[in-house]
Amino acid sequence: MNDIQVTDLHRLAERYLAAWNETDPAARRKLVDEAWAEDGSYTDPLAAVTGRDGVDALIGAAQAQFPGLEFTLGPVDAHHDIARFTWNLGPAGGEALVVGFDVLVAGPNGRIASVYGFLDRVPGA
Repeated sequence: MNDIQVTDLHRLAERYLAAWNETDPAARRKLVDEAWAEDGSYTDPLAAVTGRDGVDALIGAAQAQFPGLEFTLGPVDAHHDIARFTWNLGPAGGEALVVGFDVLVAGPNGRIASVYGFLDRVPGA
């Protein structure tokens, strides 16, 4: 794998979290449409959705559950068409309330085909 592909996967992970941070519904949907394959899937311990509509709705629900918090991206490790990375969710500049680990798989079109999420730290858990 060359550096350009690894860089592309890093950028895709950044775009993925940008959608999670975008609170304007129209702008968020545009980010989802640009980053995700039409039939892309997202699975974590609390949710499993398929398609851009499902991903967009899931992100909106998470934003409603955690208003005012933002995601930050940890180091991205990538090879072939797969990237793994940690993320934190918390107040801007503050301590993370939720910490997770995601595995992103890019499709042949360079968009997200699937994401598998793991929750490492959740409030009240």
